[in-house]
Amino acid sequence: MPLLQFETTLSLSAEEKTALANFVTDSYTTEMATTAGHVAVTICERDPADLHLGRAVDGPLLFLDADIRRGRSLERKRAFALDVFGYVGETFDVPDENMKAVFTEHPGESMMGVDRIGGEWDEA
Repeated sequence: MPLLQFETTLSLSAEEKTALANFVTDSYTTEMATTAGHVAVTICERDPADLHLGRAVDGPLLFLDADIRRGRSLERKRAFALDVFGYVGETFDVPDENMKAVFTEHPGESMMGVDRIGGEWDEA
């Protein structure tokens, strides 16, 4: 039951937001070996004065805060982040230096919807 939150200085159309959310959902399900029905994505546009990154170069910024169920390997998390960064960099011309991802892992029971409480993730 991941919550994948983007904060960005990009100005995206509704179609671009939908395409980004669809790409992120597809990438997450592939790289994290799960299904799409519980993947939540938010995209928050910010004024350039609202976001700062010490290493940034001229261009838009994009930060991903990924609240995920614990248990995924570093390799899975890295593959997902690099896939998203590749898409965003190519599609929206965001420099590599201006993208950052942070993963926060939670026990399964901390992730819930109205109809269920999550369990622990198992690669099997």
